[in-house]
Amino acid sequence: MVTGGAPVVALDGPASSGKSSVGAAVAAAFGLRFFDSGLLYRALAFAALDHGVDPADGPAVAALAPSVSVEPGQEGRLERVRIDGRDVSAQVRTHEVDRVVSAVARAPEVRAALLIRQRALAEGGGIVVAGRDIGTVVLPAADVKIWLDASAGERAGRRALERGIDPASAAGQAILDEMRRRDGVDGGRAIAPARPADEAIHVRTDGNTLDQTIAAVVAAVTAGLAAGATLAAGGRTTGGSVIAGGLTTGAEGAER
Repeated sequence: MVTGGAPVVALDGPASSGKSSVGAAVAAAFGLRFFDSGLLYRALAFAALDHGVDPADGPAVAALAPSVSVEPGQEGRLERVRIDGRDVSAQVRTHEVDRVVSAVARAPEVRAALLIRQRALAEGGGIVVAGRDIGTVVLPAADVKIWLDASAGERAGRRALERGIDPASAAGQAILDEMRRRDGVDGGRAIAPARPADEAIHVRTDGNTLDQTIAAVVAAVTAGLAAGATLAAGGRTTGGSVIAGGLTTGAEGAER
């Protein structure tokens, strides 16, 4: 284990794949802390809007990073956001922030500034960190790496229903179009593109209930920790899929 004790779990995936809700539940199941790294990018996006800074101006936005702090909320989940000491936890989750957070996250200056902050939050282990580049860039030595995925249609449908919108309506189609655009931006950026780590366990969630997905990820983390313990003890593991909660996880499962 990277910490010599308490595990570090990297939970990556595309937008609206359920990383936050699933990650929090998985962390609770293992008695770990939970942090959604996207919260830092949202915090900086809000800070930019709040200070009248162009969200596309990477150096100017990165300069706001020292004003942002993240604190524990309930059950050890790092979810309270402060900017210059002011609690803005609700404001960072607005539609206005949704519109500009991609531009903020693209800037290499911003990613460099927040890389340090994310690694500091994971120090000491005992944490599940969710994001898009946790296993590849932020915490490449994480004990277990999960790639949580679903089709763009599935993810857009979930988001539409959360907002009380019919996925088949024009508004639902707009959400799908935005989801596909976001996937292209996140996966195609030059710095830290969203992609699974080579050794990540893939968990595909199309058609799942939330409970089914949580069970699948818990099983995948359990298997990953067991495999790591075997390697640490000088044993050998074999590749292949993990059957978790009636679902197939692993590289081949992600292709279906």
